[in-house]
Amino acid sequence: MNDTSSAVASHALRHHFADMEQQRDSATLGMWVFLITEIMFFGGLFCAYLVYRTAHPLAWQEGGKHMSFGLGTANTVILLCSSFTVALSVWAAQQGRTKLTALLLVLTLLMGFAFLGVKATEYYQHYEEGAVPGQFWHLNVPDQQNVQMFFLLYFIMTGLHALHVTIGLGVLAVIAWFAWRGHYTAEYHNPVHVAGLYWHFVDIVWIFLYPLLYLIGQAK
Repeated sequence: MNDTSSAVASHALRHHFADMEQQRDSATLGMWVFLITEIMFFGGLFCAYLVYRTAHPLAWQEGGKHMSFGLGTANTVILLCSSFTVALSVWAAQQGRTKLTALLLVLTLLMGFAFLGVKATEYYQHYEEGAVPGQFWHLNVPDQQNVQMFFLLYFIMTGLHALHVTIGLGVLAVIAWFAWRGHYTAEYHNPVHVAGLYWHFVDIVWIFLYPLLYLIGQAK
């Protein structure tokens, strides 16, 4: 460890931790506890989706036909690629390569914004089609009430996911800035690591949303 790295690590070590390893393990445990609560949150939504889908399979099939398989697939590819770049950023941080860490995080940010752009385009298409539940609904389909329930759950789940993506982008932007300024070292890179865990969680949630919402319309 050189003098600069030692100074950064010493400054980053909080007084209630014995060493950097204990601080890193505590931060990782805290993030996992937080992610478990998020898993329970989205798990409840998934359960509601599956209950309604079991009760109204034809309405769910009809709703799935109005999903954009192309846009959904594009967003899946985008998030998978962003998960790869954020994993590389954690590796770069572990190597003490702060500039590379920042660049990889910027790439992740660009893909995150691309994801939100695609999702906004898809939302607008649903609005134009009249597939927004409530006063904007004018989609002519059988069993309108239950098809509206499909779209209501769709907007709730994807909207909350988009909110989590937006929060993640804000966190990654701050960390990328600090990385560019050399705030992290091979000894101290906890924020990069825990932010990476959060971003992977966001990607995993979408991996569940993709088949539930987009592949259902492709089933015969």
